Amino acid sequence: MWPYPKVLAHRGGGKLAPENTLAAMRCGYEHGFRAVEFDVMLTSDGVPILMHDDTLGRTVAGSGSIADISAADLRARDAGSWFGAQFAGEPVPLFADAARFCKQHGIWMNIEIKPVPGYDAATAQAAAAVVGEVFAAEIAAGKIAALPLFSSFSYLAVQEVRRAQSQVPRAWLVERIPPDWREKLEAVEAVALHTNHKNLTPELAAEIKQAGFGLFCYTVNERERAAEIRAWGVDAFCTDRIDLIPPDF
Repeated sequence: MWPYPKVLAHRGGGKLAPENTLAAMRCGYEHGFRAVEFDVMLTSDGVPILMHDDTLGRTVAGSGSIADISAADLRARDAGSWFGAQFAGEPVPLFADAARFCKQHGIWMNIEIKPVPGYDAATAQAAAAVVGEVFAAEIAAGKIAALPLFSSFSYLAVQEVRRAQSQVPRAWLVERIPPDWREKLEAVEAVALHTNHKNLTPELAAEIKQAGFGLFCYTVNERERAAEIRAWGVDAFCTDRIDLIPPDF
């Protein structure tokens, strides 16, 4: 039900590197992680890049929507200085480059489709196209466990990646688990439900596992809590504290 790694580095390097950058991927790798979670968004010219916020200002200087900025413009900006001087000049990576980096280094990916509002389907299609290209051989051979996993809070995006690249596994991501979770997962042939561990209960965890789905939680930063939800049947989680929670926890 969950053939994937059990502990993922959140946004690449947790709290030890600027999120959603190749520097973060390298940081997670150096800490022994061979599994990462990161966010994919579209630029104005339809290029999928790694980014969490749909506006500039927090991790990349400037203002305005990511949907109004070209990939070339965005990549010319600094995505590392906000975190620390040693990361000055770190660029916003193209999703294609991040996917190839992870594949080359044997890093499994949970790809969260994070669309700017209104760009759900387009973002899903672009992300699916990249995975289809980078993992063409694995898809053709039916090596499902070698493929990344798509997830999204946008149910429309999950529907779209199913249409665009049906062989790549997918999960629905929710803050709180709704009453119709089973029907929603079955409708998109999802392999797992991803949710906030703070809103999970032992009873809900048991229901989800008994229904045959994988169960993944975000973002668990305490060892005691990680052990607790594991005892409930949670299959995997992502963490910011890659310095405290090892990949083989």
